[in-house]
Amino acid sequence: MKISLITLGCRSNYFDTELMAHRFRVKGYEIAPSDEELADVYVINTCTVTSEADRSSRQAIYRAKRKNPNAVVVVTGCYAQVSPETLAGLKEVDLVVGNSEKHRIGEILEEFLERRGKKVYVENIFKQSTLESFDLFTYFEKARPFLKVQEGCNKFCTFCVIPFARGKVRSVSPQRVLEGVKLLAERGFQEVVLSGTQLTQYGWDIGTSLSELLIELLKIEGIELIRLSSMHPSEVTEELLEIITSEEKIAPHFHLSLQSGSNRILELMERGYKVENYAKLVEQIVKKRPITAIGTDIIVGFPSETEEDFWETYRLLQELPIAYMHVFPYSDRPFTKASKMEGKVSSAIKEERVKILKELDELKRGEFYRKNIGRELRAVVLEEGRLLTENYIHIKGAGKPGKVTRVVLE
Repeated sequence: MKISLITLGCRSNYFDTELMAHRFRVKGYEIAPSDEELADVYVINTCTVTSEADRSSRQAIYRAKRKNPNAVVVVTGCYAQVSPETLAGLKEVDLVVGNSEKHRIGEILEEFLERRGKKVYVENIFKQSTLESFDLFTYFEKARPFLKVQEGCNKFCTFCVIPFARGKVRSVSPQRVLEGVKLLAERGFQEVVLSGTQLTQYGWDIGTSLSELLIELLKIEGIELIRLSSMHPSEVTEELLEIITSEEKIAPHFHLSLQSGSNRILELMERGYKVENYAKLVEQIVKKRPITAIGTDIIVGFPSETEEDFWETYRLLQELPIAYMHVFPYSDRPFTKASKMEGKVSSAIKEERVKILKELDELKRGEFYRKNIGRELRAVVLEEGRLLTENYIHIKGAGKPGKVTRVVLE
């Protein structure tokens, strides 16, 4: 039996897909090498961070069923966790498996194929207190390994559905992380990426912290770059700030989601910081490590966002040394406080604001690239002819995949 796994959304989902593929291989199933191959079972690992993500997930479901009307379509991931009955109501969907049940998806599929009975396997994600089955917790983007060291989020920003989809914080033990990184070093990899739903919450559940983990990881020989995934601005402690700005092994590339440059909107979002705090953090990092790339996320059209709120965001981003930004129009998400707020912004206004900020994003990316021309930078070789600099600039070049080399940006 051939199984095709289709992934949408964040890298946590890509990790989970690798874990599911491993589970299926152990049971003797054949994994289709690409999404285009005809399969007997399609497992669609969905995203629900925005309404557009929901739409893309549904489109993937429809495509799979069109490709093989006789195939079993299994839907899992965040959309499945948050809206299982909605998905179960689609005629194209045979089985719905929540994030809480992904680790035993092989057994669930076999039970379904044998009995064709129960259709929805979704448990309360908040009952999970540990990470399940971390015998495989590395996902490779080309020759760059990602280690998923943390899952879940204990913050409930008013617009965000992710805590309801991923649950509360659960962390991999420091010993397991160290063992994983040492193994990667022994295999010749020189950059690793620490990943999680909310990386700065690593260790909250097991009495440690991201800072303490990094102190130990920095001692591992053979690893030249440790890259961190997205961090919450209010959770970057003084200790963590000192480590990421003073240790050369930490890649000078940090994704710090701003979401809005208006203090009024930030308060409505319950982000836990003000514009001044965010600006100070960015300026501290860049002052200590001038080559640093700071990336950010922005939501436009949050309920009651005015023209002035939007232009406050624009002016802040224009002034700050931001290297790139991801811009999203606000959309109501299930269970969130913001979905019940008044003052919804029209789609036309949101589209126009997205367009304006995306144009600014192009300018910021160009400015950052030009600022680095002539500099010698470290870069990991992703694949033949394709490199990624320590400060997140994609370039062409030569080298052995997985190794870190030095380049001069032209």
